[in-house]
Amino acid sequence: MAKIKAGLLSLRDLFATAWWIFLIAGIGFVVAYQFVEPAPPRHVVMTSGGESGAYYQFAKRYAAILARDGITLEVRTSEGSVQNLERLQAGEAQIGFVQGGVVPSAPADDPDAESPYPDLLSLGSMFYEPVWVFYRGPVIDRLSALQGKRLAIGQEGSGVRQLAQRLLEDNGIDFRQNTAPISGLDAAEELQQGRIDAAFVIAAEHAPVVQVLLRSPGVKLMNFSQSFAYERRYPFMTRLTMPQGVADLVRDLPPQDTRVLAPTASLVVREDLHPALQNLLLQAARQVHGKPGFFQTANEFPAYMDGMLPLSAEAERFFKSGPPFLQRYLPFWLAVLVDRLFVLLLPVIALLIPLMRIAPALYSWRVRAKVFRCYGELKFLEDDLKNHYDPARTQDYRRRLDALDEEAAVLRVPLGFTDLVYTLREHVNLVRRILAKQEAGEGKSA
Repeated sequence: MAKIKAGLLSLRDLFATAWWIFLIAGIGFVVAYQFVEPAPPRHVVMTSGGESGAYYQFAKRYAAILARDGITLEVRTSEGSVQNLERLQAGEAQIGFVQGGVVPSAPADDPDAESPYPDLLSLGSMFYEPVWVFYRGPVIDRLSALQGKRLAIGQEGSGVRQLAQRLLEDNGIDFRQNTAPISGLDAAEELQQGRIDAAFVIAAEHAPVVQVLLRSPGVKLMNFSQSFAYERRYPFMTRLTMPQGVADLVRDLPPQDTRVLAPTASLVVREDLHPALQNLLLQAARQVHGKPGFFQTANEFPAYMDGMLPLSAEAERFFKSGPPFLQRYLPFWLAVLVDRLFVLLLPVIALLIPLMRIAPALYSWRVRAKVFRCYGELKFLEDDLKNHYDPARTQDYRRRLDALDEEAAVLRVPLGFTDLVYTLREHVNLVRRILAKQEAGEGKSA
């Protein structure tokens, strides 16, 4: 029981001494908390494309990867890139695929012009989206040869329609005549049945519509003979070559090397999307898009190839250094927790280190101060006895010494400082002996 009381006494003295340290640490904790990112949300929305398109298929693969780390990625179909941008800007989704060229570039004479989408950032280009022009009839290698043909150029709000209109206008073709607002597998069926003459498709090579049309009898893939010119006129496009037989070695599809044009598809996010989720998305993108394909080499994607939107700071670090250190070795949520605690506790610890070095000295001073107060009274009494002894005050001297001895006896100090109390009591007895000598000397003189 005595040990418990002594321990509680030590704690009381410690708190009485260091309460201001706890106060400063608490204030530092509150200030540091203002700079800590909140925990990432467990549910986010991604706007993709039509169910038959590559955007949707890739988004579903993202959802499966993120689900392993407890993140629910809700995939919503859309009409295409234009609608994806509208949803992202309106806050109806946090993530989306956007085709290159859909966001207008800043004018050459004003590169600092404000972006029409100030709340959006790019996580980089994820894959090439070739411009496939499938057609029936005699061989053609220039878009101007489509004059007067029945064309499928995609649905309203889609990226394929926007780009097809731009290409047709630059080739002197009025897209408002003989064009059908259909895309995907619907356009493939219309072309197979001969109800249209050509179809514009913008999709990755793995998209079902591309695979169907490459193998459809009577349907040809246009070889862009002016591919160099298009690459110069449209900076967001890359000239690619589809090697002979790469789609089907047995049927030798395509039957010769075919030049196509390709913007890239960018993964776009709202700027307020949690940084940890941005990194998780980039890791998923590396798994999904990092493999070799018809047009790309291994690990070519993701990369920042289309500057239509500013690159996220998290993506910039990812491309330079890879995933964050903690996410390489720890499960996602544990890495996020450790990272948040590090940001929260580091400034508090930095503040506590010098304060805790001062605390022991202050604690010792506080405890010793109780004893030193008695020593002050004892020293004053000793000087009085030696220099101003008055026999008439003998009883007062004794009373004062008894009071000091009693005060020392009940003095409550931690066990580590009890030697100070016993030393004080010895010194009280020393002064008693001085008093006794003074009394004896006075008696002899009498």
